[in-house]
Amino acid sequence: MTTFLKDISSFYGNGEPNAQGQSLEEFLEDYDPYRYQTPSCTTDALIFAHSGELDGSLKGLKVLLVKRSNHPCIGYWAMPGGFVNLDEDLDVTARRELEEETGVAGVRMEQLATYGDYDRDPRTRVITTAYMALVDEHDVKVQAGDDAADAVWCDVSLELVEAAWTKDQIKDTYRLKIRNKSRSLDTTAVVVRTATEGIIREEKFKVKETGMLAADHAAMIVHGLVVLKSRL
Repeated sequence: MTTFLKDISSFYGNGEPNAQGQSLEEFLEDYDPYRYQTPSCTTDALIFAHSGELDGSLKGLKVLLVKRSNHPCIGYWAMPGGFVNLDEDLDVTARRELEEETGVAGVRMEQLATYGDYDRDPRTRVITTAYMALVDEHDVKVQAGDDAADAVWCDVSLELVEAAWTKDQIKDTYRLKIRNKSRSLDTTAVVVRTATEGIIREEKFKVKETGMLAADHAAMIVHGLVVLKSRL
């Protein structure tokens, strides 16, 4: 393998050869990136929109979804996203895929979380990084493109239906509702959030019922909504 980076000057360390007597260049020449099975990486863009003042109730909030035109989850609704190119930073991928699939560009995006359950995609082992944005609906124009069959703003609402506590864990069950009358979309998903408190905190969002949302995208949407509510 020859490194795909044009400049490797920051990787020489102290300049010594390794145990096999190789320089950095010789090591890279012999290195086989396919020696081990490696996962694929994607990004997904969670774009919320509001018109007018937004408060902690999240009333009037919308989410941008695309309709999948191919397997897996064909015909279901998902966040815009796609595979990372080798020479691309994650945030660049998120912005590129968002623009290619919906026409939306130039929005401020925050990295939300990484979703990496081994069974989240049947094609191969896929790890995705979700990015989140909040925009004024009137400031962006949506138009489906690339491999998206449709791209629309959908009304979104979140209800906490059960909250349970143990000595060291919180378990919240949420009902997520997604609607778009013009597309005859009216679906409900159920997501469970488990979390531990303390200096080191664990938090996970897991889909219990998907509704008509692809893969684990309901978990990402609920995750984003919980974050928004905590900041408003």
